[in-house]
Amino acid sequence: MSVFEAGMLICFGASWPAAIAKTYRTKNVKGKSRLFAWLVIIGYTCGIIHKVMHDFDAVFYLYLADLLLVATDLALVYRYKNLPQNK
Repeated sequence: MSVFEAGMLICFGASWPAAIAKTYRTKNVKGKSRLFAWLVIIGYTCGIIHKVMHDFDAVFYLYLADLLLVATDLALVYRYKNLPQNK
């Protein structure tokens, strides 16, 4: 297991719960980029595929957790994008 890869995923993943909570609380998605979220999801998916095919270890679960956090935030963006304060 790469300690540095795990550290990167922990640091990246640490910011998503706050972003999700803020979006859920305010229902304001102005300034959130769906393209950025999709690119991050694709990147985490590539990491997961690599772990499954070549180097399965505990870091797989960090990729999965981060992917689920980003997907949750993206789902909220799609849910709230048509509210009046987001137009």
